[in-house]
Amino acid sequence: MKSYKSDKKYLYADRKDKNHKGKFLMSMRFDISGGNLDSAGEASSTIKSKLKQLGIGYSIIRRVAIASYETEMNIVLHANRGTLSVYVAEDHIKIIAVDEGPGIPNVELAMQEGYSTATEQIREMGFGAGMGLPNMKKCSDQFEIHSDIGKGTKVMIVIFF
Repeated sequence: MKSYKSDKKYLYADRKDKNHKGKFLMSMRFDISGGNLDSAGEASSTIKSKLKQLGIGYSIIRRVAIASYETEMNIVLHANRGTLSVYVAEDHIKIIAVDEGPGIPNVELAMQEGYSTATEQIREMGFGAGMGLPNMKKCSDQFEIHSDIGKGTKVMIVIFF
């Protein structure tokens, strides 16, 4: 398994978050179909709307919207299928994306701005600039990615209020 961790402490990805005390204010889960560009962006748009309803501040919503859109698009463009889950707590938002896809052969290389494994067809549609993973990391306070070749990739992002 290839992994990348940010410098900050990892938070467990399930609802029984060992570092989270108390209840989540909201949780959302979206099933994402690989290759389905017609619905691409719907999950991140819904997440943004729900956070506005909760009264979350604009700067946090912006970071969550960018991170969730990038994770959603990576599933659509590179995987067969996946899930995008969002957990809202009193002091942070956690985004977890898990896909079933080819995996990332070199995670460290994929973290570099401009590096992309996108096909020519994806690039012709205006995607695949190699900014997805770097943008996710820039928007996060905590970031972790695990990838298994032939199985898929899991991304965990935490954004604190």
